[in-house]
This record gives sequence, C-alpha cells and structure tokens, in this order.
Amino acid sequence: MQVHILAIGAHPDDIELSCAGTLINEIRLGKSVAIVDLTEGELGTRGSVATRYEEAAAAAMVMGVRSRENLKMKDGFFENNEAHQRKLIAAIRKYRPSIVLANAPGDRHPDHGRAAQLIEESCFLSGLSKIVTHDEAGAPQARWRPAYVFHYIQDRYLEPDFVVDISESFAQKMKSIKAYSSQFHDPNNTSGEAQTYISAPEFLEGITSRARLMGKKIGVAYGEGFVSAKKIGINSFDAFIQNET
Repeated sequence: MQVHILAIGAHPDDIELSCAGTLINEIRLGKSVAIVDLTEGELGTRGSVATRYEEAAAAAMVMGVRSRENLKMKDGFFENNEAHQRKLIAAIRKYRPSIVLANAPGDRHPDHGRAAQLIEESCFLSGLSKIVTHDEAGAPQARWRPAYVFHYIQDRYLEPDFVVDISESFAQKMKSIKAYSSQFHDPNNTSGEAQTYISAPEFLEGITSRARLMGKKIGVAYGEGFVSAKKIGINSFDAFIQNET
C-alpha cells in the first residue's frame, strides 16, 4: 500500500489541527495519503478511546485519506527507543511514502517533541537494510527511506521554513477538526464533561487565527506552516514563473 504522503501524529487530532488543509490539497490533486496515529489518546480528559477511534475515522473520511491506523503506543509514556522505532519503521516500510509529515520538534505537549524525534530517526533507520522488520503476514519488509520529513507547527509558534496555501481547503480542514466532537468546543456542553485547554472556544479561534497569520506571510487567506531540517532544492525557477494570459 504505497502512498505519496504519510502523516504521523502522536495523538488522534494532531494531524487535523496542524496539516489537514495540506493533505486535503494533495488529495484533490490526486495524491494518495495515509495517517498513522502513534497513541490512542487515552490520557485525554474528555471522551474515551472508543470515541477517539470513531472521531478519527470520521475525520479521515472528511479528508479523504486512503488509510488510517493506530500503533497503540502509550499516551504520555512512549519513548524514542528501539522497540518504538521498530514499530514505526514497519509502518513506514508498509506505506513507502516520499514525504512524511511529523509532529512539531518542540511544543506545549511533551509527546509532540518526543514524537518528532522518534519519527525523524525512524525515517532514517527505515532505510538501513540490516534492520529487519516484518509485515502483518510475517514477511520481511524491504528497506525504505522517505525523501523528506516535514514538521507541522502545533500549539507553540515556530517560524516556518515554508507555508502551504490552504485557502481552498480551510473549510474542509475545520470540518475534520470538528469531527472530534468530544474534544473541542460544544456551545451546549451536551457531554457534561469538564472544560479543558482545547475545549475552550478560544482554542478553535486560535486555529483560525494561526491559519490567517500563516496565510498572510504568503499573501493568501489561510496557510499551514512547516519546518524542515533538510534544505529543499529546486531544479529551476519554473514553479515561480507566471504564464502570460
């Protein structure tokens, strides 16, 4: 099941909050996309593991991704160690993406920065043939190293290395976020659960404001920013030259 882009998040909803617009853009252009959630988000104050699976599946349908799976690492306690790297390497080799989108390298939630390092290192190690992993059927997997790992920006502001125009996909991005009805603002508070940092109405307003800020940097309505440790090269200026009409 090879895909063009593999988006990896520490928790269900990390992808939707941070890079759903970019994924929707690429899917509309015919690219294949898969999502891997590292944990089940079981430490979240609101909702349950069961509701998170339901919400993640609903959000995946909104975005139109080809596949979504959960590696069931321990929320809050997974480590960047050999056992977790091998589990993630197997997933990378399964999907064989050209591009991996990963958690922010540093953020409010400690899982995010730890996941960023785990993903970055696993992508490199996945290219080493002497690291042996197996697929679901028990067959050995071939080595595979993604060409690029881009880190999306999460709660804390990071200066982006590049910004993607998501003006046309922003409404669909917000719909995918709101699929997590147990997690985000419900004006009627029908769940009766405690309010949290992310369930306050200001949180979703902040997502919109961040998208506007990123969009302003490139002269569009809405944008999503990314950080890259690897410099991005181009073959020519063709992508920047406007055709005469």
